[in-house]
Order: sequence, then C-alpha cells, then structure tokens
Amino acid sequence: MLKGSLLREGPFFIFTLVKHSVSEKLFAEAKTLMPGGVNSPVRAYGNVGATPPFIARAKGSHIYDVDGNDYIDYVGSWGPMLLGHAHDSVIKAVSETAQNGLSFGAPCGLESELAKLVMDLVPSVEMIRMVLPRPQR
Repeated sequence: MLKGSLLREGPFFIFTLVKHSVSEKLFAEAKTLMPGGVNSPVRAYGNVGATPPFIARAKGSHIYDVDGNDYIDYVGSWGPMLLGHAHDSVIKAVSETAQNGLSFGAPCGLESELAKLVMDLVPSVEMIRMVLPRPQR
C-alpha cells in the first residue's frame, strides 16, 4: 500500500509520496509557540488534516522542504517571486544594497528612485506612498 499525503493548495488537492518526519517535528514545536503553529492563518493546516511542509530553501520555480522534498512552486510567495526564487540578479542587487544598511527609519534616495520607476511604468500614478499592508486577520 502506498503511503502519501493529500495536500490542499488553494482550490487544488495534490497527492504526494513524500516524507514529512522533520516537518512534523518542527510543526509540533511551532504549535507550542504560535497559534496553529504558523504566523499566518492562510498557512494553518488544522482543517486539512496534514502537516505543512517546512521550507528550507528555494531556487527558481522550486521550493525544497526540510525533509528533502522538491516542489514546483505554483504560489510564488503569493506574487512577489515574479523572477523565481533566489534569482541571481535579484540576489546581487539586494546584497549590494544591503551593504549600506537594511532600514533607516528615515528618508533615503532609493525611495525616490523607486517612486519615479513606478510612476514611469504607470503613467496615471501622480504620487505614491509605499507602506506595509494591514496585518492578515
């Protein structure tokens, strides 16, 4: 008899023949630290009857969990991974920029550069404010 997991990702169900022993241990610990064992209700697996895979790394269109399973990432971190995970040019640009600091709590020139780029790409935007979205509820 084959043993696997039935995972639900959005409207899709996926039957997988993968191991999850390390993810199970991490999830058990996480449930003692965070409600549902996750920081986002979207990632909670309570009603699914499965253990979420704990992701260790990602590259291109693939994500890899702590158990060594390889998944094609159809979610793309809910949108921001348009070039795929760990794209070489993105890693290079982030690394170079991070050498100057990660967050200042004060204005910097890169904010204006980004605002100009968005306005150039979307001509109907006359001004822009970049803020964090409201917390998930």
